[in-house]
Amino acid sequence: MKVAIVFGGQSYEHEISIVSSIAMKDVLKKDELIYIFVDASREVYHIPTDKINSKLFSSGEYKKFDKVYLKQNGFYKIGGFLKKEQDIAYDIVLNLSHGGDGEDGIFASLFEFYNIPFIGPRTEACVVSSNKFLTKGYAQSVEVNALSYQYYTKNDSVKVDMFPVIIKPVKLGSSIGVAIVKDKAELDYALDVAFEFDDAIIIEPFISGVKEYNLAGTKINGEFVFSIIEEPQKAEFLDFDKKYLDFSRTSKALEVDLGEKLNNEVKNSFKKLYNTLFEGSIIRCDFFVVDDKVYLNEMNSIPGSMANYLFDDFPTMFKNLANNLPKKKKISVTYEYVNKIQASKGK
Repeated sequence: MKVAIVFGGQSYEHEISIVSSIAMKDVLKKDELIYIFVDASREVYHIPTDKINSKLFSSGEYKKFDKVYLKQNGFYKIGGFLKKEQDIAYDIVLNLSHGGDGEDGIFASLFEFYNIPFIGPRTEACVVSSNKFLTKGYAQSVEVNALSYQYYTKNDSVKVDMFPVIIKPVKLGSSIGVAIVKDKAELDYALDVAFEFDDAIIIEPFISGVKEYNLAGTKINGEFVFSIIEEPQKAEFLDFDKKYLDFSRTSKALEVDLGEKLNNEVKNSFKKLYNTLFEGSIIRCDFFVVDDKVYLNEMNSIPGSMANYLFDDFPTMFKNLANNLPKKKKISVTYEYVNKIQASKGK
């Protein structure tokens, strides 16, 4: 199978996307990978698979490769002696751009507009999962528990009565801009940092020592496929460095058995959240367990390295999903109404 990996984009998580994409060479070994890189200026390049490495991007060397353009049903580049349009052959696109562009719906909208088959959240799913404020409301609407929270925009007067709390930019992932605030003396600085990254934040109670569990999965032909339930290793909270600089985490997922009741509750919460909204994507949901009750912490619609390390056989699951993507209903335009109007005017 030819897999076109689209990565990069205009995002605070741009570099994480590069790392995730390069890692897929060791995951989808039997597939032919085509790398399509979107730089910070949204210029698009075809990166040869045998040339890809992290230094290529930090040095700007990627610019020596062919630019890529979109058209109906796919991608093309201009090449050869005659500078002719050359199609880029692929079977499926994997949206592996973390954060903005990839997870906020921009890429999904482009793929849908150009009829490009892809694995990743669709536009509506992106809108819900990329905004923590909207995620809270969505979780509550499908009867999944969520921690209480306060929502503020940049010009609001922020009032916190009970400490400690955790402050999160609304539209960012990967723990960027997140801070634990233990008293009022730390509040102003944490707010300044969070608002540097986003114009809105949420504030939640911080529960020290709370148990967190991750579950990834997808839906294929109406049946859910789950990963193991993982307990990530963390200090006070799973910060950026622990997520992405501790590479042992991608190879040493710690499976836990929470007992039949909680195992089922975590999986049922995932099912309610995935619903029909996230069909066509592989997502990871992070849950808290407080007083024997499961709460949603966050949804990751494009998890790091696609959370491949949590699955027993990720390549097989990936192929099955690629072959069973949701079909979008085609709208037939007949111009019957316009013709009736014209006919009536003619009379």
